[in-house]
Amino acid sequence: MFVDRATIYVRGGDGGNGCLSFRREKYAPKGGPNGGDGGSGGHIILRAVEGLTNLAHLSHQKHWRAEPGARGMGSDCNGRNAQPLLIQVPVGTIIRDRDKGHILKDLKAPDEEVIIARGGKGGFGNLHFKSSTNRAPRQFEPGQPGEERWISLELKIIADVGLVGLPNAGKSTLLSRISRAHPEIADYPFTTKFPNLGTVYFGDQAIVVADIPGLIEGAHEGHGLGHEFLRHVERTRLLVHLVDAMPMDESDPVTNYRTIRHELELYSPELARRPELLVITKLDVTGSAEAMERISHELCREPLAISAVTGKGIPVLIRRIGELLAQLPDAQAETSASVKIAVAVEA
Repeated sequence: MFVDRATIYVRGGDGGNGCLSFRREKYAPKGGPNGGDGGSGGHIILRAVEGLTNLAHLSHQKHWRAEPGARGMGSDCNGRNAQPLLIQVPVGTIIRDRDKGHILKDLKAPDEEVIIARGGKGGFGNLHFKSSTNRAPRQFEPGQPGEERWISLELKIIADVGLVGLPNAGKSTLLSRISRAHPEIADYPFTTKFPNLGTVYFGDQAIVVADIPGLIEGAHEGHGLGHEFLRHVERTRLLVHLVDAMPMDESDPVTNYRTIRHELELYSPELARRPELLVITKLDVTGSAEAMERISHELCREPLAISAVTGKGIPVLIRRIGELLAQLPDAQAETSASVKIAVAVEA
């Protein structure tokens, strides 16, 4: 089960109470105060870890509470501080305050973490209140309560390359050929129901590729779960746009390409300006060669034919992706000029 949204309640541990105690020994029947301080409650920490791909492990547990600090004791013994409660989330998780709506933290890097609910401080024991004028204080403090809040978690996949296109454009087939990913592949629309990740190696460079479920017209308004899919390409550095040369529904490939481009622009102008590789798929189908020539003419681009079924030309495609990524900054190229290169892929 792929889960990319979750809402949970978090509460830091309460601080331990301070102790009211006096020294009482055989030869010191009226000894001074010796009540220790309470320990601090545990924080709740969210940490981004590699290997997690979604938030499914948080969908079954909605309430998270850290341990309280131990109370203070006599003989000047302070209470033990509670250990923090660590919650692991995937890299790319955005943390929001559910009630106020603002972003608390965006965990973009592995091992990045944030204290999302602090534990309460322990209370002072009566030893803390001893003074020259108060030799036998009976004051002590209770521990402070831990912070609590409801938080909303939203995962936006972080990948170098995002595969986009209409349903059945050949995205899953391409991902399965260039990486070890095993997405579901079938000849009906919306076979892919959630993003799949694969790693492609170009020399010593590891390239993370995300197969984004097929978009449709009106995706920017949420049609076909467009919002759920589009947000997963926001952090990609390069878009690989797949267009079926011979669609099963006999639609026009050029119109299909422009439909997706229009949806990207309406959803996010910054995303639409992301560098793009255009990939024409399924050139093994009868009549696809003529369709490719027309697409090339109307879009004013010279395609490079590659077969995703036989593997012919796949190394060329990987090399073009690697070379283009090498020209881009490591951070998201949100404001970079659009670089569009036409590549034809036979699937």
